[in-house]
Amino acid sequence: MTGSPTPGGWGRPEVAGATRELLAAMALEPAGRVTPSVYETGRVVSDAPWLAGHDRRLRYLLGSQRPDGGWGAAGGYALVPTLSAVEALLASALPAGGDPTDPPAATTSGSSPATPPEAAQRTAHAADGPARGELLAAAGRGLTALRSWLADGPPELPDTPAADLIVPALTDRINAHLDRLGARPGDDGSGAALPSAVDRRRFAALGTLLATGRPVPQKLLHAFEVLGPAARGRPDVVPVAGAVGASPAATAAWLDDPASADPEVLSYLEDAVRQHDGPVPCCTPVTVFERAWTLSSLARAGVPVRPTPRLIAELADALGPEGAATGPGLPADADTTSAALYALALLGRPVDPASLLRYDLGSHFCTWQGEDGRSVTTNAHVLEALGWHAEHTAPGAERYRDRVAALAEWLREQQQPDGSWTDRWHASPYYATCCAVLALDAHAPATVAAEAVDRAVDWVVATQRPDGSWGRWAGTVEESAYALHVLLGTDRPVRPGVRDAVIRGLAQLAAADPRRTHPPLWHDKDLYAPVLIVRAAVVAAWQLALARSDLAVAVGPDATAPVSDGPMIRSA
Repeated sequence: MTGSPTPGGWGRPEVAGATRELLAAMALEPAGRVTPSVYETGRVVSDAPWLAGHDRRLRYLLGSQRPDGGWGAAGGYALVPTLSAVEALLASALPAGGDPTDPPAATTSGSSPATPPEAAQRTAHAADGPARGELLAAAGRGLTALRSWLADGPPELPDTPAADLIVPALTDRINAHLDRLGARPGDDGSGAALPSAVDRRRFAALGTLLATGRPVPQKLLHAFEVLGPAARGRPDVVPVAGAVGASPAATAAWLDDPASADPEVLSYLEDAVRQHDGPVPCCTPVTVFERAWTLSSLARAGVPVRPTPRLIAELADALGPEGAATGPGLPADADTTSAALYALALLGRPVDPASLLRYDLGSHFCTWQGEDGRSVTTNAHVLEALGWHAEHTAPGAERYRDRVAALAEWLREQQQPDGSWTDRWHASPYYATCCAVLALDAHAPATVAAEAVDRAVDWVVATQRPDGSWGRWAGTVEESAYALHVLLGTDRPVRPGVRDAVIRGLAQLAAADPRRTHPPLWHDKDLYAPVLIVRAAVVAAWQLALARSDLAVAVGPDATAPVSDGPMIRSA
């Protein structure tokens, strides 16, 4: 195709096409698109072997094991998925009862749950599934990796949800399996118990709380599976839209008797399995989260977004007195609420952000009541939501202006010495830095934003990889898009090195393989990638590049933007 021979005019039809694809995908798949999780899949393998796709889940675990025996990303990010995979493989290799040397009983892979609950706790696999020796060998390699990581003391765990509960719960389950085996599993050199990798006091306190008969706190429901057998059929837990805590693992752990279960619960689990033909994501559905982030990312960058009236109405309807929740059964949170509010405001359907005030702690905003820690990106999104209303409505100016100024100052104070920001909801500093920079530049007083934004731009330029990409562990399309947002998405004067960095970054995006999946970088119980949200960030980066005639970036007669997140520049 051809484009206008003026700077900023090239490729706009492709950006428009990519936007239409994103809107269509959100309408056709309202549950949202997120990548599967080793952790979550392992929990479903262990707690619901009767569920359709059991053998495919085992194959997924076997196929995603790293050469060093672990699972997951680098460093401490590997501990939770590796523990989950090892426990699931050991449980799958053990018989339903009796001598551990007996062969496991066969199951079917159909969707009709006819297995009694006590047998469902076992992980016998179908006759055509992975061989027991294969499961034990993989589990043994995982145990060897775990022991090597723990030899010098507990690893530093990333700030992922419920890790301090998940790790001791899985360690106990693995040690129980090893005790039953009484011998080395596969090629592991020892049957000795795994040492504790975290302080167990919070896990012990949870057991004490439940022993008193008190209800399970709502914020725990997303990781309800940590309760083990105590989770099954608890009467104080009521599924919402068939799900416990919007989690396949939590729902499977709660389900007491699949033969007599509520059809809505079974339907939820079957839908979760169907998304990836066996493996499951940590959280589903993510309707509000996906729509809020995707639409706000596109609209913020100036992409002409025309969602259907129904989509806009559904996003607005998700906002209640306490805000919006990411998924059914999860508590409302300030992050999802503020992103939804900002998206609606940018799309011409503003809703008063008063619900956000319940998360105001004075110095900053919590993600939810009782949060352990604090989030830079949540506060950046709150700043955008409140800032828009303070600037565009008279009631908002009176009610939120002072709070916006104070929150902007808090956000500036969280900046790292090198100019970046980090956050508890994403592994990459490029995401946190992008969120902070865009919020400060658009809604903070100039005296607060100017120096912080300039320092962030300098950090992005300085950390570009030799191939033109950006990334924490390796260059990725997602992180490169966030870096380009920082370089192109502000009104600050162009800093030294920015033009060259942008051109090199766009060239790297152009060379990206469109068939590659985005590596998981977002924090849940395991790392994941929200596919449409990442695509929207890439499309928005290209829109920013196309609009910046002052930089004369590589968007000329021989270059156009793509239809999706594949090659971003192509020859005419």
